[in-house]
Amino acid sequence: MADYNLIIILGATASGKTKLAVQLADKLNGEIISADSRQIFRKMDIGTGKDLHEYDINNRTIPYHLIDILDPGERYHVDAFKNDFYAAFESIIHRNKVPILCGGTGMYIHSLLQNQKYTAVPVDIHLREELDLLEKEQLILKLKAYPLEEVIHVDKSSKKRLIRAIEIAEFLQNHEVEDENRPLIKPIVFGLKNEVELTRSKILSRLHYRLENGMIEEVASLITSGVSKEMLVYYGLEYKFIVNYLNGQLTYDELKLRLGIAICQYAKRQNTFFRKMEKDQVNINWLNAAMPTSFLIQQMIKKIMAKS
Repeated sequence: MADYNLIIILGATASGKTKLAVQLADKLNGEIISADSRQIFRKMDIGTGKDLHEYDINNRTIPYHLIDILDPGERYHVDAFKNDFYAAFESIIHRNKVPILCGGTGMYIHSLLQNQKYTAVPVDIHLREELDLLEKEQLILKLKAYPLEEVIHVDKSSKKRLIRAIEIAEFLQNHEVEDENRPLIKPIVFGLKNEVELTRSKILSRLHYRLENGMIEEVASLITSGVSKEMLVYYGLEYKFIVNYLNGQLTYDELKLRLGIAICQYAKRQNTFFRKMEKDQVNINWLNAAMPTSFLIQQMIKKIMAKS
């Protein structure tokens, strides 16, 4: 009996996760489960970097899950991801295939490894709108009104996380969240890491290619199809900045410059979150993303076989 039943490949944007996951799946008779908070949406292909052609290898297509499952304009959240993940995970295991979770949305991955039951707490739109008017320091002060055991582990690094923490604490005043009976996950986790300058170079090169090959047109088409600009801004990064460009708030050169900076900052935040995961006792086997894919596959298989 193997000491693992799930392989996880994580890393910042543009680190080469998908290509590596596909090649590993080809070697191990695996299927890929996406851990990307935006690739779940149909018609949002270029901006989210789906690169679905990468799933084609050796004259076959590696099966993938949690990509193109919702229409653009809908909302998705951590608990929905967990439900969808476990459905895909059990299906893959049932067919005697190897599940490979691949993505850069650290919050999704961490929610599985930590079995965070509070992801089931529903969104309270009205409360969020009220809290969004407050400054970060005011939110931190507001947290102190709740029982210590409910807020002691809150990540206070951003307004978004503080608002969610208050939303959970408020819900717990009148409700209980029961533990769900989930399948046992025994993961082996790999992380791809690049030098900062190499990451920046890859991000900017990829951004230039996507801008020149239909990303602006993709956003314009979504707006024409009825997806609100407000929702696209909510999806962030490429969609937010391109909406501003289409509104005439940015020139093309400003779009390219500011979006490039924003994506690089996002990659930095991703790596910060992965370090937080390690502090929470998640063992990540780091790989040098600059090395040839064939070499990385050899390293990974060696680690995997050692756990079999």
